This record gives sequence, C-alpha cells and structure tokens, in this order.
Amino acid sequence: MSVDMSHKHSSMRTPLGRVRNLGSARSGTQDFFRQRITAIAMILLIVPAIVIIMKIIGQNQATSSQILGNPAVAIIMVLFIIASCWHMKIGMQVVLEDYIHDEKLKLALIVGNHFFCWTVGLASIYAIVKLSSGV
Repeated sequence: MSVDMSHKHSSMRTPLGRVRNLGSARSGTQDFFRQRITAIAMILLIVPAIVIIMKIIGQNQATSSQILGNPAVAIIMVLFIIASCWHMKIGMQVVLEDYIHDEKLKLALIVGNHFFCWTVGLASIYAIVKLSSGV
C-alpha cells in the first residue's frame, strides 16, 4: 500500500483563508488572545483589588474616599474594572455567537452585551473617580 506524501501539510482552512492567514471566523484568534490578556491582567490585579475592597467594607464614605483617594489604589481599581468588563464582554459575545442561531436575535444580543458591559464599566469607573475625589 503506497501513501501519497504530496499533501504533507494538509490544512482544514480554505485556500483563501491560508492566503490571508485567517481562520474560519476571520478574527476569532484576536478575541482569543484579548480574552487571555484580560484574564492575565485580572489575575495580577485580583489580590490588590480584594485587599482594597476588604479595607472599604463596613467603612463610611469619608474613610472609603480616603482609601480610594490614594492614586495608586484608584488606578488599581480602575484597571481591574476595565479588565473585568472587557473580559466579560468578550466571553459573553463568544457564548452568544456560538449558541444563538437566529442572526437578528444574535445581533441584538451582541449589541445589548456591548452596551451592558460599557454601562457597567463606565458607571464603576465613575463611582471610583467620584469616591476618590471626595465629591
């Protein structure tokens, strides 16, 4: 039995996909890497964020403002919020793209997901800025 070795490097990608160096979803690897980067950022920021939150729990607004008034603390919290919301948006979008088959519903849910993540992120950052500025 002879084996044809001419297709040594067979690929499941289409010829056009190989030329453009793209996968079947065209930009899926970009989201994959962004989600991994945000996960790494959250791993690095989770311990300081938990420590800050534990210091704030049970405190009055003046004490919370004083803790968050430290620029390093405010920056850590804002970075954690950005990484968390971005990670949440990408993760939920992947779920929606994979499991919702009606294109109009999928589009509406993806837009809603995007809006929700931006709203949560901006509201959280606003709260941190407001508390840290003592207003």
